[in-house]
Amino acid sequence: MLSEISAELLETMKRSASVLKRTEIPFVLAGGFAAYARGGTSSDHDVDYLIREQDVEPALAALAQAGFRVVRPPEDWLVKVFDDDRLVDLIFRPVQHPVTDEVLADSDIMPVSALHIPVLSATALMEHKLLTFSQHHCDFARALPLARSLREQIDWDRVRGNTKESVYAQACLYLLSLLEVIPPQ
Repeated sequence: MLSEISAELLETMKRSASVLKRTEIPFVLAGGFAAYARGGTSSDHDVDYLIREQDVEPALAALAQAGFRVVRPPEDWLVKVFDDDRLVDLIFRPVQHPVTDEVLADSDIMPVSALHIPVLSATALMEHKLLTFSQHHCDFARALPLARSLREQIDWDRVRGNTKESVYAQACLYLLSLLEVIPPQ
């Protein structure tokens, strides 16, 4: 699905990942690029990495030194850097849970445009997608392509267990089972 990702954004992913690798800051590729790396639906919006909160300042310093522009948004769960106008999110508390060594370990080293980097598991990607749903934002159309494209890589029992507190996640899982994308519970 390379056609959905611009060459410029792909270059930004490579540049930012190379900086993080070179400085030995633990990270994993997440979001649409992680789905793309795993053969699923992709994103042309931004590049997402998960990092530990304790690594935010060293990551920002390294990226700034490499020419990225640092932005500290009002949200308290991520920071942003820009490569010209291309956005990179450094997320340290996705879905209200801190990034830990265990979260970072839930990944595989995979080739992404000739760069071997850690990529978040398909199971964790699906969990994060489902846990973003709320009464203010509940667009299942964004989760369906991810579920369809990565369904064989996802541990659906784990997803059900880790999202059971969210009625919105449960509703989406029910819809996925009705559509026969996943097996019924």
